[in-house]
Amino acid sequence: MRDAKRLNPFGENLRVQDAERPWQIEHLPYDRDLPIQTAATAKLSPELEVSLLTGCEDRHYAVGLSTALLQAGVSLDVIGSDVVDSPEMHGNRKLRFLNFRGSQDGKANLCRKISRVLAYYARLLHYAAVSKPRIVHILWNNKFEFFDRTVLMLYYKLLRKKLVLTAHNVNAGRRDSKDSLLNRLTLRIQYRLCDHIFVHTEQMKQELVEAFHIPNAAISVIPYGINDAIPTTDLGPQEAKRRLGIATCDRVILFFGAIAPYKGLDLLTAAFERLTADNPNYLLVIAGKPKPGCDRYLAEVQTIIRRSVASNRVIQRIEYIPDDETELYFKAADVLVLPYRTIFQSGVLFLALSFGLPVVAADVGSFREDVIEGRTGFLCKPNDDADLSEVLEKYFRSELFAELEQRRSEIRSLTAVGHSWETVGRLTRSAYLKTLNGSVPDSMSPRD
Repeated sequence: MRDAKRLNPFGENLRVQDAERPWQIEHLPYDRDLPIQTAATAKLSPELEVSLLTGCEDRHYAVGLSTALLQAGVSLDVIGSDVVDSPEMHGNRKLRFLNFRGSQDGKANLCRKISRVLAYYARLLHYAAVSKPRIVHILWNNKFEFFDRTVLMLYYKLLRKKLVLTAHNVNAGRRDSKDSLLNRLTLRIQYRLCDHIFVHTEQMKQELVEAFHIPNAAISVIPYGINDAIPTTDLGPQEAKRRLGIATCDRVILFFGAIAPYKGLDLLTAAFERLTADNPNYLLVIAGKPKPGCDRYLAEVQTIIRRSVASNRVIQRIEYIPDDETELYFKAADVLVLPYRTIFQSGVLFLALSFGLPVVAADVGSFREDVIEGRTGFLCKPNDDADLSEVLEKYFRSELFAELEQRRSEIRSLTAVGHSWETVGRLTRSAYLKTLNGSVPDSMSPRD
């Protein structure tokens, strides 16, 4: 069999003897052009070094945080996959991107998938044992969450690593109506084994304290950074509409991202039918694909759309929208709608605001903190399609919509004040240092 050479993240090259057995490797001479320090060989340095575990997903957040931490003077080992890999992860001497997972092609056969997962965990375990950074920052767990929350966490603790976790969702199982005793137990174990936890809102912090009994001092509220990893051009709204086959006079309502019951797409379709009863110029664009296990929910929503008198006013692109096409949808839209039933924070919200696009959102989670009425959008009652319809009409009658092209820059500026990656990087670095010193404050804010 033809040998395949790969870079070993432990400072050597690997020759994979069998593509189906990636754990069977032959060590080649050390590649001095691609060094990596280990606890045994590294020289003492006052530099702050961190292992950033991405969970092999969410490239946008991983890129934004990595860039911010580099600017804040932190050196990084970023553990990821082909999904996370990007030009931003290369070319800086203080960042080593370690592609432990490689391809995550879902079309591979079962044996290939199993071998890839085993190889990933083998590399991760080896890396943790020999790597120099004392801080392990977990952005996301991997697919085997129960294992990651328990066995893997205990392994890191035995290696005397300082564990930092970003809890993007305090309990996603409860949000998705899939909560269980095992889910809560493993979450509690992971949270208790962490030296420090980052959340994005005060409400998330409160839930960690009340539901999982995590001390205030072990939690920092750090804002969600604006998604600036999406390519942007000088494309204008009119041209964006033209490319999507949308008339200039159409009032475009956008639903963007993963589709799941908690996101309330069914509420939006019901509200949209109310709107079009009085004004045929409304147009709904649905761009995204269902989350795993949510195909039936999507089918039910599509059935409602087909039976609606406004079915010809709905554009559906039910698939993952690649980064180089995302701009098209946000610039063609007149408003993004987030009709969520439950949520703490949403990356799609900040993506819209980064494009200067107003938002109509349900008053759940922390949306009230981030949607400024009349300036960046409007709030509606949760789980109420009639109120959503009324608020959408209110938006299209407002000065915000009438002056949208002039207001876009103001929306971007207002959002950047509290959600810049510079702020996120500075606060995160401060928390790292205090975690190492064992003296993290009760709370942190952008003013700290």
